[in-house]
Amino acid sequence: MTTHTLPASRIPAHTDLPAFTHAAAHSPWLSQEDEKRQRKLCASLEQAIVRSGLKNGMTISFHHAFRGGDKVVNLVVGTLARMGFRDLTLASSSLIDAHWPLIEHIQQGVIRQIYTSGLRGKLGEAISRGLMDNPVQIHSHGGRVQLIDSGELAIDVAFLGVPCCDEFGNANGFSGKSRCGSLGYAQVDAERARTVVLLTEEFVSYPNHPASIAQDQVDLIVQVEEVGDPAKISAGAIRLTSNPRELLIARQAANVIEHSGYFNHGFSLQTGTGGAALAVSRFLEEKMRRRQITAGFALGGITGTMVDLHEKGLVEKLLDTQSFDADAAQSLSRNPHHIEISANQYASPRSKGAACERLNVVMLSALEIDLNFNVNVMTGSDGVLRGASGGHSDTAAGADLTIITAPLVRGRLPTVVDKVLTTVTPGESIDVLVTDHGIAVNPRRPEIRERLHAAGLPLMTIEQLHARARLLTGEPKAIEFTDRVVAVVRYRDGSVIDVIRQVKP
Repeated sequence: MTTHTLPASRIPAHTDLPAFTHAAAHSPWLSQEDEKRQRKLCASLEQAIVRSGLKNGMTISFHHAFRGGDKVVNLVVGTLARMGFRDLTLASSSLIDAHWPLIEHIQQGVIRQIYTSGLRGKLGEAISRGLMDNPVQIHSHGGRVQLIDSGELAIDVAFLGVPCCDEFGNANGFSGKSRCGSLGYAQVDAERARTVVLLTEEFVSYPNHPASIAQDQVDLIVQVEEVGDPAKISAGAIRLTSNPRELLIARQAANVIEHSGYFNHGFSLQTGTGGAALAVSRFLEEKMRRRQITAGFALGGITGTMVDLHEKGLVEKLLDTQSFDADAAQSLSRNPHHIEISANQYASPRSKGAACERLNVVMLSALEIDLNFNVNVMTGSDGVLRGASGGHSDTAAGADLTIITAPLVRGRLPTVVDKVLTTVTPGESIDVLVTDHGIAVNPRRPEIRERLHAAGLPLMTIEQLHARARLLTGEPKAIEFTDRVVAVVRYRDGSVIDVIRQVKP
């Protein structure tokens, strides 16, 4: 068989780059057939970056399927910093505690702008204190797709971490040793970015099927030691609870669903990630069995709890845009009616068919809710960024019944307030608030109130809950802000719904 040297277009741009990590590419002499089949493989992340055509001032993107276990953002941005890149826009579907090393890269001018759904930990604290010159753009999951499709957020290079793929780039998140489950957010970037770079832990034989990200979407592939720690996906807000107060809230929320008028055979639901919201499924199971009804589908971030209901035959289909634990990731590989969907299919207002618009019931949490039922899930009681817009406003707008679960008081601070610090989801999308002290129904939904009253549930007005919270906590001290805007909150259609100002030193 005739062999030849690599064409000039394939010669690594950096002569000091290490050899290909993939075994079949170790030799500098490749057959024409091997060169053709392995043309996407890069010897290192540096080489992938050079071949991607990335330049200063461009936009890079990431997904957050590994949540707290993500290793890709820090790896890539650290490499870009060493290579001398500057003034980049970072567009991650969300950022979490593990991404605190970005602080230094922002200070050094590597990152000048951020688009994200969430900000937490040291990074959120630093941005709240005035770290960035340009305000962070906070979007919902559906809103991110809208911003991309509108042209405002044009992704030059997407760096997408996957557990495994083949040499042509066929990849999924439910195979390999570091399974993260659904790649619903990564799919959007793979479809829309100018250049797509896969970072993979291991290679599998061609063709890797089924493929969440397909070979004709992938430009370059580089093997790395780790893309994420799946054990940390379920850390933080995604947890089952044994807290008596949260279980009380969950039980009452299940009662609201049962008597809302939407608890019928074939109903659809999304349960959210808060402790009380997840626990609702425990109580719904008993009610579903007693009434002999099943749910048509469950949507959103899928958990092991929802997988359990599916495998018991109580939920017919699971539509999964992000797997929230190992059980969900494994289910995606074995259950034919556990269906992976993209963020566009999930929640984009520009989508030709967003699944959130077919929801009957959604359960969501809140850091604050005010007298007009506006909800804050972004800023804590100290005004610091410590949350995520996520799919909150998307599903609240799409569902027939939107239920917020929250304790009336956290620590010594009220959850029901005069006016939320930051509006993420407008009150017109919220129907019911369930707390450990009572249930408030938005006056916009008198028919829901009538049904719950007839069922004997402990109803109160939002004003009564607010007064009780103040009685328990007293008047909270007002937070002082400067005039400087550190973040802009975008509604799902791209409009500005609120701004977040710098916390006063």
